[in-house]
Amino acid sequence: MDKENLIQMYYEMVLIRRLEERGAELYQQGKIGGFMHLYIGQEAVSTGLIAAREPRDRVITAYRDHGVAINCGISANEVMAELLGKSTGMSKGKGGSMHMADTSKNMWGGHAIVGGHLPIAAGFAIGDQYAGNDNITICMFGDGATNIGYFHEALNLAKTWNLRVLWVCENNQYGMGTAVDRASAVSEIRQKAEGYGMKNSRVDGMDVVKVHEAAAEALKYIRTEGKPYLLEIMTYRFRGHSMGDPERYRTQDEVKKWQEDDPIGIFRAYLAKKKIALGNDLDGIDAQVETEVQKAVEFAEASPEPGMDQLFADIYAEN
Repeated sequence: MDKENLIQMYYEMVLIRRLEERGAELYQQGKIGGFMHLYIGQEAVSTGLIAAREPRDRVITAYRDHGVAINCGISANEVMAELLGKSTGMSKGKGGSMHMADTSKNMWGGHAIVGGHLPIAAGFAIGDQYAGNDNITICMFGDGATNIGYFHEALNLAKTWNLRVLWVCENNQYGMGTAVDRASAVSEIRQKAEGYGMKNSRVDGMDVVKVHEAAAEALKYIRTEGKPYLLEIMTYRFRGHSMGDPERYRTQDEVKKWQEDDPIGIFRAYLAKKKIALGNDLDGIDAQVETEVQKAVEFAEASPEPGMDQLFADIYAEN
């Protein structure tokens, strides 16, 4: 990666963090309704992953989707407006936190049903196979989704039919409030791909450079070999499962230990060590992001809510 791409990744990681911190504040003020799942602590995962894709490659994910939206090129204004349920959001204010999507940017949505989007990802790949192209579908999901039927059905089909899918498990250690080792027969999620004869690997998800390298290698394999791949990315969410999570299942000491490996801090240190950017340069990006997020909040709060005439719009595709 050149300097410009590395700086862009830093900018996106900081933007995700600051936007979600403001989102949490607005949620507590009652300005955001419904469920909201924060990506704070996991920014290196989607940033490194999506930076490695080609624009023609689709991305589909679960409900922790704000960061993925930013990485796919959806603006802070649109993300914040969607969180506030405003008509200027990318889903016209009718999707909210868990249903962010923009197919023009090949971001095919956050999905609220755990694992429900995995068969959809397989369907995308079948379509590409029929079309005779080598586009790749990147499907992101949490560790909790690997214990249900959708996961196994989708992986089995992907390997049986040799579909170009990069299955990405964001292993943040907990499926809601249940630790992986309490719910899964194997502690390394990547091992589940072995049952389908599928190539797989595991990478440190707190280091965006390592994530990017692993993702690039996996994508190259899929495009070259025409076979699926499962990438397990080890990460940790610094906040609760959702805004209503009392977090009684983990200790503050555990959270603090992981926070010492803050992905943004790790990347700042890397950029300084490689003399890619000075501290003052990165501080300038931080300030730029603060301004951008504040403007996004102002934009969202000033935007109108969807009108009643939009209640039944966008339910069915026109063609």
